[in-house]
Amino acid sequence: MIIGIPKEIMQGEARVAATPETVEKFKKAGLTVLVESGAGEKSHYYDTQYEEKGAELVYDPQDLYMRADLILKVKEPLFNEKKYKHEVEMMHEGQHLITFIHPASPVNHDMVRKLASAGVTSLTLDGIPRISRAQNMDALTSMSTCAGYKGIIMAANDLTFFMPQMFTAVGMLKPANVLVVGVGVAGLQALATAKRLGAVTYAMDIRPDAIEQSKSLGAKVIDTGVPAEIAVGEGGYAKKLSDEWILKEREELKKVIKNMDIIFLSALVPGKVAPILITEEMVKDMKNGSVIVDVSIDQGGNCEITPPGVKEVKHNVTINGIKNLPGLIPTSSTWMFANNVFNLVTYLLKDGEIKLDMDDDITKSILVTHNNEIVHEGAREAMGI
Repeated sequence: MIIGIPKEIMQGEARVAATPETVEKFKKAGLTVLVESGAGEKSHYYDTQYEEKGAELVYDPQDLYMRADLILKVKEPLFNEKKYKHEVEMMHEGQHLITFIHPASPVNHDMVRKLASAGVTSLTLDGIPRISRAQNMDALTSMSTCAGYKGIIMAANDLTFFMPQMFTAVGMLKPANVLVVGVGVAGLQALATAKRLGAVTYAMDIRPDAIEQSKSLGAKVIDTGVPAEIAVGEGGYAKKLSDEWILKEREELKKVIKNMDIIFLSALVPGKVAPILITEEMVKDMKNGSVIVDVSIDQGGNCEITPPGVKEVKHNVTINGIKNLPGLIPTSSTWMFANNVFNLVTYLLKDGEIKLDMDDDITKSILVTHNNEIVHEGAREAMGI
């Protein structure tokens, strides 16, 4: 089997789907690996390193797509302006694709239809279930870890004062107060990073288990008052709340956000638009010079006025809606991602080929297109199929 590793073409994307280390592992498993020249440069993995581990360098992405049986990518297929054709148009029937597809997102529906029409069997990494045997394949968790860390580092950089308590010859400066709203994987990493930087940390989540984990990291808990029975959905994820309960959450937030220096927002509901927890009026009540980092922006954002994809100052508050935070620490995030993908490929590999067990929980969760059909449940529902 031939694996193809193309260079990512999304604007600002610095990650790549394989490292020289995982190329060597694939080679030891008897697989051929094609790497597009320059694919790893932005994450500091270079062509010579890939060649040393047995990869064949390919200089034309169309040649790579034509020859490969399995394509490994970081981001969903996009229009390649240099080739003046969509990446899906370079794929072929019977080919397998593993990447983040986000098939339920309306912006990706046409691309998913193209994959089905082309006869590509596509598997999405955002569908990996949160079960113990899938942990080492869970790229979404890995990238959330990166986002939590990088988000707090960016917030600290935007503050105009120290994060930790400082004792100086002219007096003492108090530590920053950091509130994390939505304490999933990214939120927990944000709490841990803020704590390491010397901040006083606070946490808010509607799920009891998330709150317990927050306490274990030394965070002070903001009680939402939401009953557990309506807060927790399948797999331990947060459920979508009624407007009445969202309003109650906002009331609790109003009481505390005026005392916060950094607010890290990562409250998400799987497959749904992110709940608006901070309104523009609430932002007006925040301290001058405080910072919001809204990592839920890909699903609309938790703050009503988060600017998608950029950072802006509004009402004397810096609001950061920059997307793809894992791509801003590409060496570490690529290393994690590449190992997740290697573990998934070897899980699916039987006798040197990808063979899908349609009764397997992991396979069923990640399969998007197969046999010229869209089979992903969330995508079908979103498309009205």
